[in-house]
Amino acid sequence: MTYDFASLSHSEFEELANALIGAELAVRFERFAEGPDQGIDGRYAESDRSVILQAKHYLRSGFSKLNSAMASERAKIDQLAPSRYLLATSCDLTPARKQTLAEKIGPSLQSPGDIFGPADLNALLRKFPDIEKAHPALWQGSTAALRSIVSDAVVEALGTKQDLPEIFSDLLGQSNEAKGEGEKASNFERNVLFLIKTHPADDEFALWLAPKLEAEGYTVFADILSLEPGDRWRREEGLVLQHRAAKALICVSAAATADTNVQDNIDLALEVAQAIDDSRFMIPLRLEATNRIKGIGDARPVDFVRGWGEGLQTLLETLRRQKVPQRADGVAINLNWELFRRRRSIELSTDPEPLTSNWLRVLEAPDTIRFFSAMGAQTEQTSAIAAKTLSYPAIAHRGGIVSMADLGDIEAELGSIGRFELTAELPIEEFAEHGWAELAIVRQVAQKMLVQMFGEAWISYCRERGLLQYNYSSSIGFHASPELAPIGKLIPWGRQGERRASMLRNIAKGHIWQFGVTATPVLWPFWHLRLKSRVLFADDNGTPEGLQIDDAKKMHRLRRSICKGWRNKQWHGRLLAFLELLSGESAYIRLKLGGTRSLMLDASPILFTSPVSTVLPDLLDPDAEETDASTLGRPELSLEEDSA
Repeated sequence: MTYDFASLSHSEFEELANALIGAELAVRFERFAEGPDQGIDGRYAESDRSVILQAKHYLRSGFSKLNSAMASERAKIDQLAPSRYLLATSCDLTPARKQTLAEKIGPSLQSPGDIFGPADLNALLRKFPDIEKAHPALWQGSTAALRSIVSDAVVEALGTKQDLPEIFSDLLGQSNEAKGEGEKASNFERNVLFLIKTHPADDEFALWLAPKLEAEGYTVFADILSLEPGDRWRREEGLVLQHRAAKALICVSAAATADTNVQDNIDLALEVAQAIDDSRFMIPLRLEATNRIKGIGDARPVDFVRGWGEGLQTLLETLRRQKVPQRADGVAINLNWELFRRRRSIELSTDPEPLTSNWLRVLEAPDTIRFFSAMGAQTEQTSAIAAKTLSYPAIAHRGGIVSMADLGDIEAELGSIGRFELTAELPIEEFAEHGWAELAIVRQVAQKMLVQMFGEAWISYCRERGLLQYNYSSSIGFHASPELAPIGKLIPWGRQGERRASMLRNIAKGHIWQFGVTATPVLWPFWHLRLKSRVLFADDNGTPEGLQIDDAKKMHRLRRSICKGWRNKQWHGRLLAFLELLSGESAYIRLKLGGTRSLMLDASPILFTSPVSTVLPDLLDPDAEETDASTLGRPELSLEEDSA
């Protein structure tokens, strides 16, 4: 596997370089806190010699910027006077380029061989595969690497079935048969979240919740892990609740209220709560509106009715507040959750399956970010007005503006407001990773600034394309307009030879639906825009645009009723058709950040490949998803006429 290191931040690249070169030289390099490094990213010192390692993540900046940077570093290197100087960079190098850099670095570099380029680092990764595995940011965006990792996990998950469940020996020890009923809880560590549920009604929820809790560092037990015919699982289950449970999570559903096993476990949990003197030992999880369960009527439940994701956040906050123990040795997700799901779900095939994400990768960004100072008798208010007036993204800061625009853009558009001069400039990747100390901008603020400016550039682009803007509660969405996508019109998408078509506007149940997206810029694990599909509705009054619906509750009901029948293929097709409409004939989307500077996105979402697929017949022909009852338009409109 060959990497270009584009997925790594500056600090992650430094950490990787220290690990690889340290392993190669059989030394351990010291690492230092983030911030100005005085030319030192790693150091190895003995009584008579010192070795200095510096890492330069200049993948997007190019060799000329790296060469200039090393010329500027020469004074620091000479002042440090190390016995040996090493340089690691993500910029592609040739023998001639290494020689050029060697001349810039000076006598502290013993030979050009002490300059490690991408080819050298990849060779070390092959030599030290454990280091590759220990740096997930390196391979998380790689389909090939992910395929290898997921394949190994699947092989492990589909391994030989054990005769007896191991969960009890893990939690109660190897000799749990010899343990007396009166064994004291003090002999065990209480660090388990014991999930009380009814089987099989609450299994789907348990399989969703348990791995997510374990991903947060908790240990979870549910009867799913031990439901094997012939096992004496009820006794062992009671021992786990008595001696290992830190909290009892009780699924409150209609089925649970009538389940005697659930009530037995609740009665036991009440005894445990009294024995350990924990009045908050039981935490009800409200899955549906139903009668209260005997024994926990007064306990305040965590609400999962409004949404499982929202309920999970509330539950995690509750567990943190109550200081429930988490694993000290890191995250460990029990593979048996997936084994149970596999045994009772659709058969898997070893044929790989391509998966389309909702991420648009950032391919290019400006090399630098700039600070323009307001000259003369200007005020903070002047800077704020200037930032809002400029047609390109800008943020007011310290009597000036932070932007990626050109000086010519500033002079042309802000001349009537005041005079601004370019007074500082910083590599954009350094800004994202370390902030801007000179302007008192810390890393977190710097990243928020980038996200804000990229978001504003996306909004401007969508407006210029003529899309309809809709303000959601926490984001701005853009939808296909009647001019760009008439009702029932099929919008072609896909590669040449494999072209498909999907609708972005049509009529269902007396309402016009309009497909659109909201976009969120994200900087980790690599720079991308994350799209979320949205659907708006209008009353069908016979006009192309329909009558706007202002009732938020009605809009929500329509989404749940009309969109509920849409298959994944329909959502997938609409997203790709929308991107085709957005990008036109170009393979890229360019978001303007200045007159000559832009953020270039790949107009096609990132593709991943699953090493396995489900054995399901594909009963739909390429266009069948556009002819079901949920997407039919007005009777007088025909697909043939509209697609002509």
